[in-house]
Amino acid sequence: MKASRRPEPDAPIRSRRYKVGQQEIVRGDCLRVLRRMQADSVDVVVTSPPYNIGLSYRSYPDRKEEAHYLDWMMEVAAGLQRVLRPDGSFFLNISGSSAQPWLPFELAVRLRSLFVLQNHIAWVKSISVGEDSFGHFKPMNSKRYLHRGHEHLFHFTLNGDVMLDRLTAGVPYKDKSNIARRGHKQDRRCRGDAWFIPYETVRDRAEKFDHPGTFPVALPEQCILLHGRKEARVLDPFMGTGTTLLAAQRMACRGVGIEIDADYVAIARRRLEEDQLCTEEG
Repeated sequence: MKASRRPEPDAPIRSRRYKVGQQEIVRGDCLRVLRRMQADSVDVVVTSPPYNIGLSYRSYPDRKEEAHYLDWMMEVAAGLQRVLRPDGSFFLNISGSSAQPWLPFELAVRLRSLFVLQNHIAWVKSISVGEDSFGHFKPMNSKRYLHRGHEHLFHFTLNGDVMLDRLTAGVPYKDKSNIARRGHKQDRRCRGDAWFIPYETVRDRAEKFDHPGTFPVALPEQCILLHGRKEARVLDPFMGTGTTLLAAQRMACRGVGIEIDADYVAIARRRLEEDQLCTEEG
C-alpha cells in the first residue's frame, strides 16, 4: 500500500491510466492526479501512506525530515478533502515506530484543520490472550521496547456526522439471549474500534510482492463495509500493489488507485486480472 509518493522536482512523472473492469489505475504523482480529479466525487478513501520510518521501498526514500514529510502529507490531505463527497469517509492507516512513536499523532493533529476525527480504530495484527497468542508476530531485538502488535486506522470525515453501517460490518452475538433482551432485530452487533485482522502467513518478501508495507485485503474490505454505500467509488492515493482496489473489485465497487512505481502498478494490474478471472471461472 505505502508506495505512491511525490517524485523529485527534476523528475516529473507523466500519468498513465489503466482499466481492469471497474478499477482504474493511474501511474503518477498523487498530488498532480488529485488536482485533476472531480471535486466531491469519492465515497471512500482507504490508504496507507509511507510511514517515514525507513522502510525499504523500491524507489522512494522513506526517511524525510519530519516537518517536510508532514507538510507533504497535508498537501495530499487537502487534495483528498477536495475530492471527498460531503458524506464520505477517509480511512488513514499509519504507524510510527518504537523510536518514533509520535509521528502518527503529529499528523492526526495537523489534519484537524481539514477533517473531523470521527473514529480511531486499532488495527490489531497480533494479540496475546492469557498464555495463548494469535496473529502475525514480528520479533523485536530490544530491551526497551515491546513488540508492536497494532497500527492506527484513523477514520476522518468532513463534519463528523457520517452515518455508518455498523451492523453489516459487525459480528454475531456470542450470547444469543442478548438479541431479544436488548431488542435487536438481528444477530449482529457493532464490531467496535479494535479490529483483529492478521496478515496471511508469508515465508519471504517475494510473497508480499517485494513491498515492505502491504496490508491484508480484509482491512480495506472492512472499511468499505463500514461506510456502507453500495457501488461506492473508492480511492487509494498510495495504491502500492493494489490491495484496496482488490477489495473494491470483490465488493462490486468502482476503484481508483494512484501509484508512482511502475513495477507496483504492473503487480496491481496482474492481481486484479487474476482475481477477476478466478471470479468468472468460479
